[in-house]
Amino acid sequence: MQTILLWLFYLSSFYAFIPGILTRIFGFRVFRRGSGENEFALTFDDGPDPHYTPKLLDLLRRYDMKATFFVVGSHAEQHPEVVRRIHEEGHLIGIHNYVHKSNWLMRPVTVRRQVQRTDDIIFSITGERTTYYRPPWGIVNLFDFAKNTGCRIILWSSMFYDWRSKIGADRLTQRMLSKLRDGEVMLLHDCGTTMGANPDAPEQMLIALERVLKVAKEKGMRSIRIDRMLEKEGKAKAKKLSPAKRMLVSAWLLWEKAFHALFTLRTVTPSDPMLHFRVRPYRGQPVTLEDGSRIEKGDKIVELHFDNKKLFELGSRSRSEMQLAIQMIRAVQKDLPTLADMVLERPELQGSKGLYGVTMISRGPEQFGFQILDLPSGWFASSTRIYLKLLLSVIHPKGKSRLKDGTQAMEPKMLYMPVEVLIERYASKKRPSSAVAAIADEAHEHDEMSELTAMAGASSKGITAVPR
Repeated sequence: MQTILLWLFYLSSFYAFIPGILTRIFGFRVFRRGSGENEFALTFDDGPDPHYTPKLLDLLRRYDMKATFFVVGSHAEQHPEVVRRIHEEGHLIGIHNYVHKSNWLMRPVTVRRQVQRTDDIIFSITGERTTYYRPPWGIVNLFDFAKNTGCRIILWSSMFYDWRSKIGADRLTQRMLSKLRDGEVMLLHDCGTTMGANPDAPEQMLIALERVLKVAKEKGMRSIRIDRMLEKEGKAKAKKLSPAKRMLVSAWLLWEKAFHALFTLRTVTPSDPMLHFRVRPYRGQPVTLEDGSRIEKGDKIVELHFDNKKLFELGSRSRSEMQLAIQMIRAVQKDLPTLADMVLERPELQGSKGLYGVTMISRGPEQFGFQILDLPSGWFASSTRIYLKLLLSVIHPKGKSRLKDGTQAMEPKMLYMPVEVLIERYASKKRPSSAVAAIADEAHEHDEMSELTAMAGASSKGITAVPR
């Protein structure tokens, strides 16, 4: 019984609780806040309500404000005239499921059907489909991350518990005014019939909202639709890339292509390139591993490289280091099993002693089976340090500021995973241990490389660990 309960706990954590933490705390794969000047976003859930929503629309029109309404499909079905008015007055309509039920309590296919049904209802009323979705209570499940709904998930940066009438208009006004700032995404409710809400709560919300809109008008602030805020967010990110940095990125990516062609790097998953590799003899100083074995000069290794163009794209889209880290973790988890099978099946990879790479940030790779080793001092370490600092300043969300903080020393480290570990942990068709040992021990001819070639290889190292 304890085992069953433990498994239920693990499954529920993986399906529900962990995705909830990632979205609500770290903003992973959701939009929670913008950065526009003198602009904020009013969003309303649970409607439409035949009594309160028309009053809300009157208020928004009076102050010339736009908002986003996340409608419950069954409510929209019952009150199409209200939905039509929302659309005709220039507000954005999003989806809040067909019934107000938590995604934790529904199968992925059920959530998808709820979203599709609500979208069909909105389309039948307005003639337009929507691509914006807010799950009830902001709760997502694991499959929502995989764009199970086909929509952009919108959460919020401030919530006021306005579904409770006992809060009162005065206290609600104070709470809202304290959050009246640039880029804020405010969550409010124009219907009080959902579970846990008070039927008359929207009346208090309307009183407080009018006071807040009056102050906003006096400050020269305005409420805009979520899609407009997202558009401005995208343009702002593009503008942040200075001409000098654009030239640097272009030159860097051009060198990346040249290196791939010159040294014939192969891609683990060509359809979604993240990890590249080449097979070569180890040219560094001998290194002793944790188990006492050694990497000697001439040992055949699989040298790993991240796709730096992909890293730059991920870094540009990521609002935080955590988002970038999670995306990189997912990419590594996806590619290592494929690489393990390639080592077993491809003749040119057989006999490799292990996977090898160089990283500037050394926290994170242990979870995949890598060992972290000091890079032997010398010209190789010095040149690698310079290049990786340049690379980190370009792709990291904090840019150059990450190099200046003291949270972790910016020193290049060597990552190494023995081939036995790779096959044991990741291969889909594992060979007997004797066969694995034979692969690792198989001798190959030593491929002489000039000092210039070694330098070129060093200067193309991608960051093979997850940034902090």
